[in-house]
Amino acid sequence: MTMSISQASTLSFRTPAQPRTMPAAYPAWETTGNSAIDGAIQAARLGDDRAFAHLIDLYRSAAERLAQQILHTEEAAADAVQEAMIKAHRAMERFQEGNFRSWFLRIVTNTCYDHLRRQKRRAAVSLDELTEQHGIDYLAAEEYVAEDPEHIVLQNEGMRLLLAAIDELPAYHRNVVLLVDVQGYDYAEAAELLDLPLGTVKSRLSRARAALRDQLVRAGIVGNTM
Repeated sequence: MTMSISQASTLSFRTPAQPRTMPAAYPAWETTGNSAIDGAIQAARLGDDRAFAHLIDLYRSAAERLAQQILHTEEAAADAVQEAMIKAHRAMERFQEGNFRSWFLRIVTNTCYDHLRRQKRRAAVSLDELTEQHGIDYLAAEEYVAEDPEHIVLQNEGMRLLLAAIDELPAYHRNVVLLVDVQGYDYAEAAELLDLPLGTVKSRLSRARAALRDQLVRAGIVGNTM
């Protein structure tokens, strides 16, 4: 239908001075900022699946990067992130006040370790301090993820033994090594992701590094500096 000029002149338009009201289809938490995130968290806790999906979308990329660093392949990482999303959705109503990003990434981390245990998958790691001091060739963690881990391992016997040594660590030591020495998190971030006191993370990492050094000394890969 064609609108006449006289009809058009009777329509009212919102002036710039009037505040814009967000339509009901677009709740306030779809804007940006901490208050919007807090609103989405509260809505998700009350069962709003759309709010939960919005939160996940904010941190999906970080979750996928983290999962790929632990599991090495996009397919395995995607499976782990999907499983972590389901776990987070089920636990959302019990989420307490805090950092949603850290809470979700902690679930992703634990899910990845569950996958490693189930599949007996070897974690690829590079320890800057240990390898640089003793001449073991390695790629940085982000480069390592993009390559074929088995191909790299075959090229370097020292790396192969280092990976084997990592696998033999207890899970509570392996976790801190992966987060701090591989993924580059600082102590405080690792403590938050693992839900551990800062001092516990530091002591576990120190013991893990010492255990790795001892294993590599026994294997003749590094010299005994004691």
